Amino acid sequence: MKNLLLSLLVAAALLGATAHAQQVQPLERIAAVVDEDVILQSELDRAVANILAQYGDRSDQLPPRDVLERQVLERLVLVKLQTERAAATGVRVGDAEVDAAVSNIAQQNNFTPDQLREQLARDGMSYTDFRNSLRDELLIQRLRQRFAQSTISVSDAEVDAALQSQAAGGSQYQLAHILVALPDGATPDQIATAEQKIEGIKGLLDREEMAFSAAAVRYSDSPNALEGGDLGWRSLDEIPAAFAGAIRTLQPGEVIGPIRGPSGFQLLQLVATRDAGQADASSVTQYQGRHILIRTDDDTSDEEARARAETLRARAAGGGDFAALASENSEDAASRERGGDLGWFTADQFGPEFGGRVAALEDGGISEPFKTQAGWHVVQRIGSRQASVDDENRRTQIRESIGQRKLEDEWNRFLRQMRGEAFIDIRSAAAAAAEDG
Repeated sequence: MKNLLLSLLVAAALLGATAHAQQVQPLERIAAVVDEDVILQSELDRAVANILAQYGDRSDQLPPRDVLERQVLERLVLVKLQTERAAATGVRVGDAEVDAAVSNIAQQNNFTPDQLREQLARDGMSYTDFRNSLRDELLIQRLRQRFAQSTISVSDAEVDAALQSQAAGGSQYQLAHILVALPDGATPDQIATAEQKIEGIKGLLDREEMAFSAAAVRYSDSPNALEGGDLGWRSLDEIPAAFAGAIRTLQPGEVIGPIRGPSGFQLLQLVATRDAGQADASSVTQYQGRHILIRTDDDTSDEEARARAETLRARAAGGGDFAALASENSEDAASRERGGDLGWFTADQFGPEFGGRVAALEDGGISEPFKTQAGWHVVQRIGSRQASVDDENRRTQIRESIGQRKLEDEWNRFLRQMRGEAFIDIRSAAAAAAEDG
């Protein structure tokens, strides 16, 4: 099955559960109150049912229903908080952006729109829920991007140190973790309870009474608990300093910890190792493209900018000269005089949203209008190639990997702070009982 679609379906199983909040009867049971909003029991039940459907005949890998309900409800609470914060700070996602995201997902998985609808139906999800889940996901991604731009910086000295470390080793590590979270300013009793819990989990693992991934699903407070705590492949510069030294001494399957970090107590498992060369780190995909940018400002509203971008896209798709349209209309001063030409660039050079749109196109293809922090774009992909990773590209990759590690730590801290400041009243009996347990 196509990995991208399945991962989005899992996300949609959680995010899309909030789609019908305004369509139910007012007397319906409330699972949780989140500030001025609510999560209904029907939303929670639907999200849990969607997760069960995604796991299918692997449902034995999931925790008991009450624990699963707690995990899912916590995610729904975080989604609600993030989308509310996005709305409050002016982050918007229009219908055209959702349409483009749906189109890209279908295209990347070699589906027609009708085939995508059929696949969603087979996975027990309505098309409307899927669209709403994508809208929430795009909102959260945009909020996270704004947070990164205002919070995360990586110095040249950090990049130099990481390059030296990479030259000395070159290994990558697949990791998983279990987190027992602590609130900011935790009391001695809260710390003692958390420490007792993490020691109990470690005991289960040491006695081989439970697999690490199963323990993560059942007990971890991390947002990736339902994925078995998977952290993916990382080089040493992407691993927190508290763990990096010990990782190199581990054998696959071994666990270190508990170690107390900024988020709480953690256990970390080394799943596998590989040489950096196995990840094809010696080459990178580059794209050649041109774009038209329409900015939003005091004189141009978001809707006006989108409408202009849609008109220009229609003219280009109808046979108009893209370079001429860019020269006449683009508001990107750096590329306008070159007909919007951006030269050769990597997918992440102009941000994940921009790169994802280019990667989804065929050579010669023109994107639907989409929005980034700069404004509304229309992109034409000219070509693609595999290029060797030169020193500058390698430095860029290292800088981004360090930035991602920092962002992960800071974003999780931001989520904990946002949750701690919010009024949250858990009313679902099963989730509350699991939380108390």
